[in-house]
Amino acid sequence: MLTSPKKPIPVPKLLEEQRLKEERMHDVLLLLQHLVEREETTVKMILDCLYDVGSINLIDKKVRMKPANRLMKGIATLSKPAFRMVALRWFKANCPQLITKWLYTKVRF
Repeated sequence: MLTSPKKPIPVPKLLEEQRLKEERMHDVLLLLQHLVEREETTVKMILDCLYDVGSINLIDKKVRMKPANRLMKGIATLSKPAFRMVALRWFKANCPQLITKWLYTKVRF
């Protein structure tokens, strides 16, 4: 009677590759989180620039009268510190994950 030598059951290659991809994307997420923590000043400056441009564009689009336009821009300047605090907290909590997902879509074929 012929018997075949017992072969070890290999772990399916697809499962191993999937695990590797998940680990690497988790590494990307951790690296982005550390980048945000380490470069907090840079993130604050980026958020400030985005707030300035966004508030000017929104006020110019919604408020047509010159005196009211200037008044609204002054109010927007006063509310900037509150925006910065909320935006930085939101950025730290959400952006590393969002950027990781976006990067994953760029490397997927």
